[in-house]
Amino acid sequence: MSRNAKVWAGVGTGVVVLAVVAVVVGPGLYADWGNSRADAAPTLEVSAAADPVEATDGTWTVSDGSFAGYRLEEVLRGQDVTVTGRTEQVTGSVTVADGSLAAGEIEVDMASIATDQPPRDTYFRDQAVQVRDHPTATFTLTEPADLGDGATAVQLTGDLTIRGVTQPVTVDAQVAASGGTVQVVGSVPVTFADFGIEAPSLGFVTVEDTGAVEFDLRLTAS
Repeated sequence: MSRNAKVWAGVGTGVVVLAVVAVVVGPGLYADWGNSRADAAPTLEVSAAADPVEATDGTWTVSDGSFAGYRLEEVLRGQDVTVTGRTEQVTGSVTVADGSLAAGEIEVDMASIATDQPPRDTYFRDQAVQVRDHPTATFTLTEPADLGDGATAVQLTGDLTIRGVTQPVTVDAQVAASGGTVQVVGSVPVTFADFGIEAPSLGFVTVEDTGAVEFDLRLTAS
């Protein structure tokens, strides 16, 4: 059996199992179950939000506690199910100069992004993103972002590269400081076709054409 055939066989088996479960318990209950397993959107920690941002000039590096991933909507027999994938394999750094985020590049290991369903992850890695050829996704800042006056809202403009395709994006992010760590959280709306990704449709289950890239970065001074 070819590699692609094995991949599709694995994906198909997982989808059939989920479809049977959905039929047995009912689409509504299955949707409730699926939605309960989705990760919450990244937010600033309460302790961090209470303090003004104090990012001193220099290089700040992605540290432990950071994560990135995606959020999308599946439709199963008319019921919306939220799916989230996450990875802590995030690296990179940003440069702060004169109270502004002057430069930065963040890299995400796409092969390590996981949901609660391994067959879905196999499809994501091998078919949707093709991690063998495109193992990482990156965000590169292209315009300075002001961090002055202790503001927690910041707009990040840059280039997002997924599956070897680069698109300009603008991210409405939130920033806060807690001790020696600066936390940056945000979500980037994406249309999958813009990155050469075809949203799968298997008849009884489809994936919406749009989703979001989410991130929670913990930065420490280098």
